[in-house]
Amino acid sequence: MKQTILIIDDDAKLNQLLEKFLGDFGLAVQSSTSPVEGLRLLKQNPPDLVILDVMLPQMDGFEVCKTIRRTSRIPIIMLTARGELTDRVVGLELGADDYLAKPFEPRELVARIHSVLRRTGRSGFGKTETFGPLEIDFARQTVLLDGSPLDLTTSEYTVLSFLAVNTGKVLDRDRILHELSGIDCDAFNRTVDVTVSRVRQKLGDDPKHPRFIKTVWGAGYLFLGGEKEG
Repeated sequence: MKQTILIIDDDAKLNQLLEKFLGDFGLAVQSSTSPVEGLRLLKQNPPDLVILDVMLPQMDGFEVCKTIRRTSRIPIIMLTARGELTDRVVGLELGADDYLAKPFEPRELVARIHSVLRRTGRSGFGKTETFGPLEIDFARQTVLLDGSPLDLTTSEYTVLSFLAVNTGKVLDRDRILHELSGIDCDAFNRTVDVTVSRVRQKLGDDPKHPRFIKTVWGAGYLFLGGEKEG
């Protein structure tokens, strides 16, 4: 059964683009440019997750978030053109599960949706991806390497799946740590490096000649998709 997403954003063009993009990932998407209409849709057909813009007519996203939280624990990802720390803190304190500043890469939103659904116990991505000899089942949260199950801890799976969803994109430590913890953290925290090191060991990946995870010095980590660098 498809996971359902409700988008409440007054940008109709963005809504249409996200409906198509998220639909390609097997998600059923509804959208509304009106917060009042969005709340009505939420009540009629409760979704698995809400994508909520902060800057809305009639009532802003913070007020909509408060309204939803009075009666529901449905996961909420807030979107805004404003990326200030105070806005992020307010959204999270009001009960949002994650926060993404515009403009953003749609694939990053998919990763955030995946993460929030997993953290809230609603993960239903019926999608298996293959990266060379590596196969990740996002629905069951299992990983096969050369056909054999890979024994990963929760944090190791979280890092690997997040990197894989963002194949070809450099992710800094702060982004990865946020995925692990769900909050903004110190980018120099060694948790990420230690976890990546453990994942590499289990993948049999050589950091000097990687086929999965490449260190981009001074920037972060890059998932190569199973293609060994020359």
